[in-house]
Amino acid sequence: MVYISLFFIAFLSGSLLPLGSEGVLVYDVMQGYSAMLLLFFASAGNLLGAVLNYWLGLKGEEFLLKKNYLNPKKLNGAKERFNRYGAFALLFSFMPVIGDPLTFIAGVTGYDFKKFLFLVAVSKSLRYLFIILMLKF
Repeated sequence: MVYISLFFIAFLSGSLLPLGSEGVLVYDVMQGYSAMLLLFFASAGNLLGAVLNYWLGLKGEEFLLKKNYLNPKKLNGAKERFNRYGAFALLFSFMPVIGDPLTFIAGVTGYDFKKFLFLVAVSKSLRYLFIILMLKF
């Protein structure tokens, strides 16, 4: 049950909701639960939260264009910039405050989903791995 709880907290934390899963991870590691399983469930949940952000951004673009809230020329310029620098930017998707909006913007700009998935998985997993290693050594 601990792993499933961590998964859902990490999922919500990975979405646009202002939550943090690190405290729960630290507590679970300190309680002696399997570090590898904690890493897996926290990373998977957080990654799926980011995928939700991507999907919301992807579908939100259509809505925003329909309502004329976005300028198509400016949006195309933003897409070009994100496609140029998106890989670098998505490596910071683990960071508080800026990370979750980056995953949303990736969806709005239609950034390549396979690249998105890889970069965000690496970023978020390394954050959790770093926390676990700091507690173990």
